[in-house]
Amino acid sequence: MGTATLSQTEIHVSSGDAEKIWELSARAAAQPGTGTPELAELLLDMPAAVRDGLLSFADGTSRSGFVRLRGLTLGELPPTPTEHGSRALDQHPTSGTLRLVADLVGSLIGYADEKNGALLHDVHPVAGEEKRIENSGSVAFDFHTENVHHPLRPDFLGLLCLRQDHEGVGATRVASVREAAALLTAGQQEVLRSARFSSAYPTSFARNIAGPRPTAGPHPVLFGQSPDLFMRFNSHNTTAPDAEGTEALRALSEALESVCRDVVLAPGDLVLIDNHIAAHGRSSFTPRYDGSDRWLRRCYSLRAVPRWTELMMPSGRVIPRLADINGIF
Repeated sequence: MGTATLSQTEIHVSSGDAEKIWELSARAAAQPGTGTPELAELLLDMPAAVRDGLLSFADGTSRSGFVRLRGLTLGELPPTPTEHGSRALDQHPTSGTLRLVADLVGSLIGYADEKNGALLHDVHPVAGEEKRIENSGSVAFDFHTENVHHPLRPDFLGLLCLRQDHEGVGATRVASVREAAALLTAGQQEVLRSARFSSAYPTSFARNIAGPRPTAGPHPVLFGQSPDLFMRFNSHNTTAPDAEGTEALRALSEALESVCRDVVLAPGDLVLIDNHIAAHGRSSFTPRYDGSDRWLRRCYSLRAVPRWTELMMPSGRVIPRLADINGIF
C-alpha cells in the first residue's frame, strides 16, 4: 500500500497513492452532482495517509495556514484557456480531485455572484486584463483573504497547478496571521480587533454592478485569541475611516510580508489554504497567450453550510446572491 510523507506544510504523495487518487478523481468527475452518496463513498476510499493529513490540517490548529499536496496526477491537458468561462475540463479527473479535496475538509461551494455560480474556477491570464487584481491578471496580487466582503467566506481555498508560467517564477504567496501577529504591537492588535474597517467587493463580484463597488462592514480585521487567531483582510479592498486604523492596516501588511512564504507550485501540486488563518497573493509573471501559460484550478470549501442557506441556494452548493441575504446578517 502506498504512503504519503507529511511535514508541517507538505504532503508528499507516493506514486501508488497518486494512482489511487487519480482513479477516484475520474469517478468523482463523472458524478452528475455534488454531495451524492457515491461521492461520500469515494472519500472513504481516499488513501489513508493523504486523507488523514488533510483532515489534520483542516482542524484549524495550523500555524502556517496552508498545506501543499505534491505529486498528484494530471493526465493529458488541453491548451491553457485564453478566455473566461472555459469548460474544457468539466469532466476531466482534475475536477474530481478538487471535488474530493473540498468535500473532504468541508463542502464544495460556489457563489451566485461570482463566475455565474461555477464550483470550479480556471485561473489563467486573459489578454487585456493583465492589470486586473483578480485571477485573470498577471501583475502582483497582494495579500487577501478570499471574498473578504462576504458573510459566508470560504473556510478553505484549494489551488491545483496544471501548468507553471514559462519562466517558472509565478508564486502563490501565503502569509499567516498567527506568524505575523508577533510583529504587531499590542496597540496595533487592539485597533485591528475593533469593528471599524470596511471591505469593498472584489472586482470578480462587481463585474456587473454599475457605479462604485459596494462595501461590507464595519468589521474587525483580527479576531479570536492567540494561538487561535484569525483574520479578515484584503490589502487592496480593506480600508479604515481614520489614521489610526490606516496605520494598523499598514503594519499588518508589513508583518504579513515579513512572514510570507513564496510557494512556486509545480504541475501536480495542490495547495490548500485556511482562509481565516492565511492571506494569500500572487507574484507577477509574463503571459504569452500561446496555450502554455500558467494555469491553476481553484475550489472553495465551507466547513458547514447553514440550513437556511441550503434552502435558499439557487442550485446545489451555490451560495445565494448577496442582494438576497445581506439583510439576514
